[in-house]
Amino acid sequence: MTNLLPHHDGSDLYVSTQAPTLGDTVHVRVRVPQGYGPLAAVRTRSNPDHEPRWSEAALISSADGWDWWQAEIVVENPRHGYRFLFIHVDGSVTTLNQSGMHMGETLDAEDFAFVTTPAPPTWLNQAVMYQIFPDRFARSAQADTHETPEWAIPAAWDAPVDPVLPGRSQQFYGGDLDGIIEHLDHLENLGVTLLYLTPVFPAASNHRYDASSFLSVDPLLGGDDAYRRLIDAVHARGMRIIGDLTSNHSGDRHEWFRAAYGNPDAPESDFYYFTNADNTEYATWMGAQTLPKFNWASTELRRRFIEGEDSVVAHWLKQPFGIDGWRVDVANMTGRYGDIDLNADVRQTLLRTVQATNPDAILLGESTNDATSDLQGDAWHGAMTYPSFTRPVWGWLSAPAGTPWLSYDGEELTEPWFFTQPIGGIPRYTARDVATAMTRFTAGIPWRVRLGNMLPLDTHDTARFEQNAADGTMPLAVGLSLTVPGVPVVFAGDEFALTGADGESSRTPIPWGTESDPAIAERIALYRELIALRHAHPALQTGGMRFVHVDDEALVFVRESAAETMLVVASRGDLSVELDAVLLPGASHAQALFGDVTLATATDGSVLLEAEGPAFALWSLPGVRTA
Repeated sequence: MTNLLPHHDGSDLYVSTQAPTLGDTVHVRVRVPQGYGPLAAVRTRSNPDHEPRWSEAALISSADGWDWWQAEIVVENPRHGYRFLFIHVDGSVTTLNQSGMHMGETLDAEDFAFVTTPAPPTWLNQAVMYQIFPDRFARSAQADTHETPEWAIPAAWDAPVDPVLPGRSQQFYGGDLDGIIEHLDHLENLGVTLLYLTPVFPAASNHRYDASSFLSVDPLLGGDDAYRRLIDAVHARGMRIIGDLTSNHSGDRHEWFRAAYGNPDAPESDFYYFTNADNTEYATWMGAQTLPKFNWASTELRRRFIEGEDSVVAHWLKQPFGIDGWRVDVANMTGRYGDIDLNADVRQTLLRTVQATNPDAILLGESTNDATSDLQGDAWHGAMTYPSFTRPVWGWLSAPAGTPWLSYDGEELTEPWFFTQPIGGIPRYTARDVATAMTRFTAGIPWRVRLGNMLPLDTHDTARFEQNAADGTMPLAVGLSLTVPGVPVVFAGDEFALTGADGESSRTPIPWGTESDPAIAERIALYRELIALRHAHPALQTGGMRFVHVDDEALVFVRESAAETMLVVASRGDLSVELDAVLLPGASHAQALFGDVTLATATDGSVLLEAEGPAFALWSLPGVRTA
């Protein structure tokens, strides 16, 4: 599939501002290949207040085989959608929206969109995130002074992870915050700029999503003092750090829940969904009795937790701590219970508190399936979500069906874990399927929000990508995570080539001291090189994205701006593709940055790409000329 079609996205190349306010006039541009048509007119169609509004586009320039049309749109709603209509001389009409080119009318939900809430800080788009599960990252000498709690099952650092209850939640390795400080050199050398720690609150599990308080740091991690030391050390290196907060539930040992349990008259009784008169039965997260669900109809819960300068949310954003934002756990279920849906109210309150406390902080929500309805720019700067990147990349780059997989006891299995979906293992995707999934699950999300979405290959809740990866595909997977629009995420241990069959066994302690082993050193070098390229080329951070070729084996796309175009090639199989010169202006000046794919230009300007797969490659080309 070669795309010689009109193109627009929300990047600076096509939109005059990333931070419009209500009433602003925004200039939008669309590029149209010369010869597309002939066209009688180009128009935009908006839908303010759910009533269509039109504007005329004018041909303003031509360059490198493209005509550039520009129109004006007045921003009238907090999320203001728009699309382009091409009126052909023969009377036909084609429409361009975020899902692509269409004949006739299209869905408002898939329009391009302006967002008028304050833009996230620019550092979010520049970030490379590193996720740390504190119990498994590193153990300092101070950890030996901590008394093992009654719930814990102690484990030596090199002991295998126990993925079966009770070990899965109670196996305790004793990683702590000072251990993280001791390894910040490793993270800085890798190119990490943003640390995301899963919860640090006191709890009765190794994952700490069952917090017993939100106003202190677990003494097993070193307590509040260690957290301050870590935050200061991170900031001293020019890096950022965000916390993890459970807005959907607390632990059953939480001080609020203990006050309300069996005590209907307690002020905290309204914080939860108690289902009997004695306050001894209650709604939970997914049936887990240790995780009682919050009732966000409670004004007192909002006051204590998310609203205002004295709330939990503000407490950690302010000094003496000063974290740089939050990732909110189970954001998709927060405030939703049966016929109750307070999700928008809660997330918008969270954003107001974050911005009032620290306007330079970020707010990310976990929504691991279709997150479109919650990602309209009214609150979350982005999300931890899997269907637009993680799952399709797994489907494309995992080993073929029928390859043996090891279960916990060593027996061979042919159905590896796939995000808890009961579909018989990892589905088989082509590169074309990946491109389709990327488009389908981002078509309804404003561009600015898409840039804030996390791009993990795996996380603490999934199997390790390495567990399933087909031979030779790791450079493709890592490369895509650093070149597709969004925030790259390295789950601690990915750079050590760790494996894990599911979300529990993936939480392997980091094997410090093995960095010089040849295979691990090679993997660390791969991450370091590709991360450095992302930092060095801003087009990979905020540039627009345009597919120039997709087939069953390969994805070829550009991230582009006025200053630079980055050409990305990812091919699982052998590659031999000829591209029209109009698709890649300036290819004759391409500078190879990574990979072994051959790029050659013919006298007519067409481009030939060839490689033996699997292959990943990256080039720098001149920026896009609009005149």
